[in-house]
Amino acid sequence: MIFDTHAHYDDEAFDKDRISLLPSLPTQGIEAVVNIGASIQTTKNTLKLIENYPFFYGAVGVHPNETGELNENLLNWLKEVARHPKVVAIGEIGLDYYWNEPDRETQKHWFICQLNLAREVGLPVIIHSRDAAKDTLDIMKSQKSDEIGGVIHCFSYGKDLAREYLSMGFYLGIGGVVTFKNAKKLKEVVEYMPMDKMVLETDCPYLSPEPFRGTRNSSLNLPYVVKAVSEIKGISEEKIIEITYKNAKDLYRIK
Repeated sequence: MIFDTHAHYDDEAFDKDRISLLPSLPTQGIEAVVNIGASIQTTKNTLKLIENYPFFYGAVGVHPNETGELNENLLNWLKEVARHPKVVAIGEIGLDYYWNEPDRETQKHWFICQLNLAREVGLPVIIHSRDAAKDTLDIMKSQKSDEIGGVIHCFSYGKDLAREYLSMGFYLGIGGVVTFKNAKKLKEVVEYMPMDKMVLETDCPYLSPEPFRGTRNSSLNLPYVVKAVSEIKGISEEKIIEITYKNAKDLYRIK
């Protein structure tokens, strides 16, 4: 059974068929899903999903491009909801300089605040880093993030950065991009990294694998990611699923 460690099923892309799609996932090989908060509203949406679906877990947090909405009261609210028994991580948090909004100092401030929140509540972090490789790593090292643990979501950098994060004990999230013909750098990372630090993710509704690139993604597409990883690593698809399932439970500390 497959564990999707990063999904956004509260996204409007699922409004038309969410009620029929989500209950069908376990019957089609999806054992568990972690729905990710990316703003205060999507965190609230996530809390509803984990109440409604037994195989759903949640992460609570604010994506770097949404940190302009944060204040101390909302940070305290995140701390409260992080104690929900089905909340398994703080995220997704980090830095995103692709959109470059809000300003970088605001992103950095709330990144550090949410890292501290994760430390305080004893949960791992889900890291989003886009076009911000150096600053992300510098902050994580300065904040001793190896003591917190977590996953680098949708890992998109090269082997050198993979080595840094793996040495800190972080997992790397691998999704549909690994199936793309032009994903040479990511394929090199997958070949290099140890299997005990890999988890599968969709980031749905985004980043559908080939042959569905450009269409709405869902957990049902993860077998295509498994197949690509299997070919790169020379390990059976069954073994990839078994290992990444165990890794996901270890990452999120699910007994």
